[in-house]
Amino acid sequence: MPVVIFRNRLRPESVDEYTAWATRMSDLARTMPGHVSHKGFTAADGERVTIVEFETDAAMHAWATHPEHVAAQGKGRADFYLEYSLQVCDLRRETRFTAAPPAPAPEGSGPT
Repeated sequence: MPVVIFRNRLRPESVDEYTAWATRMSDLARTMPGHVSHKGFTAADGERVTIVEFETDAAMHAWATHPEHVAAQGKGRADFYLEYSLQVCDLRRETRFTAAPPAPAPEGSGPT
């Protein structure tokens, strides 16, 4: 499974317009065949990181070359980003953990 790590810093004057474009791209990405997930984070120092997972290299390539996404990439370079880096990684191993939900309190032990 390919995983894309997109790190960037925005031009301060572009945040509002970027947000509208990013929302559109997120909505579009979710419709792409082979899209697994994506999630974005912003660090305290302003760096933004988006992690995107695809089922296959072909699905990732379809997203990278989608006409609206290509237009957004150009807009980003021209107007939004001070800097960015893009890393494409292959998932080598994955483990998951989910804690069991807490047991319900015995009847009669709650507040009265």
